[in-house]
Parts: sequence; structure tokens; C-alpha cells
Amino acid sequence: MSNPIRRRIEEINRRVTEAQQAGLYFYLQPLEELDGAWVTANGRRMLNFASYSYLSLLGHPKIEAAAHKAVARYGTGTHGVRILAGSLPLHEELEETIARFKNAEAAIAYSSGYVTNLATISSLVGRGDVVICDKYDHASIVDGCLLSGAKFVRFPHNDMAALEQRLQQADPQAGKLVVVDAVFSMDGDIINLPEVSRLCRQYGAMLMVDEAHSLGVLGETGRGIEEHFGLEQAIDVKMGTLSKTIPSVGGYVAGSRELITYLKHTARGFVFSAALPPAQAAAACASFEVMEEEPERVKKLHRNVELFLNGLKALGFNTLNSETPIVPIICGEDERAYRMTRLCQEENIFVLPVISPAVPAGLARLRATVTTAHTEADIAYALEVFEKAGREVGLI
Repeated sequence: MSNPIRRRIEEINRRVTEAQQAGLYFYLQPLEELDGAWVTANGRRMLNFASYSYLSLLGHPKIEAAAHKAVARYGTGTHGVRILAGSLPLHEELEETIARFKNAEAAIAYSSGYVTNLATISSLVGRGDVVICDKYDHASIVDGCLLSGAKFVRFPHNDMAALEQRLQQADPQAGKLVVVDAVFSMDGDIINLPEVSRLCRQYGAMLMVDEAHSLGVLGETGRGIEEHFGLEQAIDVKMGTLSKTIPSVGGYVAGSRELITYLKHTARGFVFSAALPPAQAAAACASFEVMEEEPERVKKLHRNVELFLNGLKALGFNTLNSETPIVPIICGEDERAYRMTRLCQEENIFVLPVISPAVPAGLARLRATVTTAHTEADIAYALEVFEKAGREVGLI
């Protein structure tokens, strides 16, 4: 009998090879040039609808200057982990900036967004506790819950009655943590924060919200989901990334001073991970300043989202319940998503397919993302291409 590990490796390699041979493999394409809303891949200049740089801060002169200055002063790395010899004034400045921007007492910066969820959740709950998640939460949240050893319970997507039921079923003596995404990365819809927050307070649970795709996106000034709903201090653990709207790398948690002190001394992904490199810390810090100085970027993003979403719906596409820059164009079967991607890329629209198991079987999609870099002409052209491709594959 062959080794099951080898069988799994062989199966993935078989699927990749078959897709490549059929001309339907679109992943891991190096982007050779970046120019606002445009990228060059495989020698072809294409309009980018696959970017997480929602406010188009990548390449901003102030941010790049901050990174260059940091390298000139501190070099390209640090002397170790933050808790020992790796901390720089830049790290403290970044955390103070994040805390101010998120209306919190303090913040902690991790070296990876994925690790931020993994380390934070596994530090807050353990055996004897209960962690409750939306079924569509990001993989890093799921992995953090599994790593923690706590009882892991999920509820159907954005179903508040089911969430209440899970909270009612939890041991009253157990520590309870509810973890949800603010904007869901595959569907583009928004969690019902007012109700989640109310239920957490009613049942004595802490609330952690992942704002990876809502920072810079939700709220009049891009401060996120609390601003979007007009709520203050609805979230106990405010998590976000530094690699999407913020053009750097890493993640953060903002919250009470006591929470952050606890995490800085117990979160293994912080204590045992090297510090953020100086250039990345400085770039992230400058990015928050640019967001405050240029609020028109958020307003333009909101206009572009409305224009793009309304255009797709008018053409008859199914975009689920998205109301954010993440716009799923539902194709159904994996093969149709692949074919539609190829047709779009042939017309110089850089968009990518998402298939099972990343999304449920039968809900394969193109995940198109809008940014402030897109002009109205760009969006109009993209809609033309999507319409043509959609009709050719029988989607509309």
C-alpha cells in the first residue's frame, strides 16, 4: 500500500499538471510591473481586478520614502524577537499609530497577518474554554481555534439566531470568545456587528473581529466596521493586517492596555517570531498617516464599488450579498470559472478564479476586487469584458 502522504502529494500534482496542460492554470503568475490599476504578467499589460491594495497606497511616495529612511538608519533587519533585542522605536511608533487610528488604548504588531490570528486566539482560549466562529471565517481563524485546544463551535454564516443558540449552549463557567470576519474574503459581505456585539455582551463572551478586508474599506474615513455601523468600542479584540490596504506586511491587534500587555508576553507568534523589518514597520506607520491625510481615497473607493457592483447586477451576474470591493462573480462549476478567467485574461483583465474547497462546491467564482486606482473608463471596460465572457460560457 502506498504512503497516504505521498498519495495526497501526487493528487495535488496531478490536478495542477492537468490544469496547466489545458491552459487553465492561473495561479502564481509573477507580476513583472505594477502601474496603478495596471499590471504586467507574462509580458501582457492587464487591468488588475485581483488586488488587495484597496486604497492604492502601494507605491505612494510618502510611504516609500519612510521605508527608505528606515533602511538607511536601521538596516534591513533587526537583532531578534521583539521581547528581547528586536524592538525599535519604529515598532513602538507603529503600535501607537494603530491604537490611535483604531480608537484603542494600545496595539501589538505581529510579523504576519496569518500568525496574528493563530497566536492571538490560541493565547486567549484553551482547554475548558469555548471559541465560536462564523462558518465562513478565514482559514487563519479556524487554525487558531484548532491550535488553542478550546471547544471549537461554528454557526451558519451571519445567522444571529444560530450564534445566540451556540452562546446559550456554552458552559456558563467556561471562557467564551466569538471570532468573526468584518468583511468576508470570499463573499464580500459584512458581519452583523451590532447584533454580534449585543449577543456577546448579553452572554459574557469576548468579541474578536478580523478587519483584514475592512480597514480602509468600511466607514467614512476607512477606520473599519465600528465606524461603518456608528458603534464605539463594540469590539474587544480588534485584529487587522498590514498587507492589504496597508502596503506592507504583518498584522496587528488593538484593544485595552491590559489585553495588549498580556499578548506581548504570552502570544507565541509574537514572543518567538522575529520583529518586523524596519522598512516594513515604517511603511505601515506612514500608510496610516496617508489614510488620515487623504480621506478622498476612501470616498472614491466607495463610488467605484457602487459603480462596479451595480453594473454587474444590471448585466445579470450573481454577486451574492457583496457590498464591498470584494465582488464574487458566481460561475457555479469549477470548469466554468476557469473558462471565464481565461476569456477575461485574453481581453487583458487580470482576474482570478476561486474554486472548491476554498469555496463550497458549486459556488466557484471569479473574485474581482475594485480599488481607488480604477477609473470609470476602467470599470466600464471591465464590465464589457465580463459581459462578453459571461455570455460565451452561458453564465448570463
